[in-house]
Amino acid sequence: MNYAAIVVAAKNYERPMVAFLRELIAIKGTSGHEKPVIERIRAEVEKLGSADKIWVDGLGNLLVQIGSGPRLIAMDAHIDTVGVGNPSEWAHDPYKGKEENGIIYGRGAGDQRGAVPAMVYATRIIKDLNLQSEEWSLLLTFTVMEEDCDGLCWQYIVNDGKIRPECVVITDSTNCRIYRGQRGRMEIGITALGKSCHGSMPEKGDNAIYKIARVVREIEKLHKRLKKDKFLGNGTVTVSYIDCQTPSRCAVPGAAYIQLDRRLTTGETKELALREVKDAVKRAGVSAKVELLKYAQPAYTGLVYETDKYFPTWVEDENAPQVQAVIEAHKNLFGKKAPVSRWTFSTNGVAISGMFGIPCVGFGPAREDVAHTVNDSVPIEHLTRCAAMYAAFPGTYCAIPRVSQTSKLSKTKRTAKRR
Repeated sequence: MNYAAIVVAAKNYERPMVAFLRELIAIKGTSGHEKPVIERIRAEVEKLGSADKIWVDGLGNLLVQIGSGPRLIAMDAHIDTVGVGNPSEWAHDPYKGKEENGIIYGRGAGDQRGAVPAMVYATRIIKDLNLQSEEWSLLLTFTVMEEDCDGLCWQYIVNDGKIRPECVVITDSTNCRIYRGQRGRMEIGITALGKSCHGSMPEKGDNAIYKIARVVREIEKLHKRLKKDKFLGNGTVTVSYIDCQTPSRCAVPGAAYIQLDRRLTTGETKELALREVKDAVKRAGVSAKVELLKYAQPAYTGLVYETDKYFPTWVEDENAPQVQAVIEAHKNLFGKKAPVSRWTFSTNGVAISGMFGIPCVGFGPAREDVAHTVNDSVPIEHLTRCAAMYAAFPGTYCAIPRVSQTSKLSKTKRTAKRR
């Protein structure tokens, strides 16, 4: 493989990639509202003419296949974004894709539409340089609803689409470093019931907020006792939302509710996390309902694909073939070894690797810490670096001696049930 030619080809596509990204940033597309974004990406793929098959599945994911070889390699980018918050806090219009000093600014630039031009133009590089092999096929997945429910898109792809790649490159933000895992997470609800009465006679009621306050204190203590892990980081728990049910502001609330954001590190499971929270409620001396929350919002296609808000931890070995392939490709493309690390935030890997055990590796543009901020941005240089990596990865990966892996477009050997 001529890695130097790949780098040159990627650089030659820099301006078209920048123009494409700026157009993508201009399209609003939060979770459940991604249809215009999907249509724009599809139009670009069709214009380049490098895809052998293009389709949109029932959840609204756009899938693009190159080649028909038996070894299916996938690359994933979620194309939904969060909202912009207060536009006046932005130094640049969040929907203009401002280019300044080699950086593109705007909502989704870093998280994570910046990877989309790199993926799309990588297919053109593969065709231009005749990198395609009969040994492998490449599947690009432009996925929906990640911001609201990480991995839901891949639950649909695997369980309903019956697609199971041999490995997946997750293109979420890594600052062009190599990532091989992340903490999992859960969303847990706790409801405490009391007895409402008039606020002038609180002794006649049972204030549910006082009960939930005692639970909050125990959750704060629980956080300090959670499992530690040097690579992924520590398990954490925090109260992320609080509410109450009261007939008026002059009444004792009859119910109070908190929601927990629980981050799971190595060795922490759904069952363990729920048991720890229930034990914390007991230590607070409160009778309360503890539940794992569910996600049941409609996709832009109208489909409601309900699932638990449990997103498993995953870690890949640094010696795994897909990780070694990115290390090798990076060295050959850019003359040096990239740092290997892990994400702090969550990605679709919670389903791809965490639920289904499909080998994953991360390599994407932009720093992780610009996500969901008013500084959402991506260096233009990252677009060309990632395009080169994505074009080189399939051939580099397939040159590594095979281990016990299989790829199926039509039959899934292992599935994870939606709950």
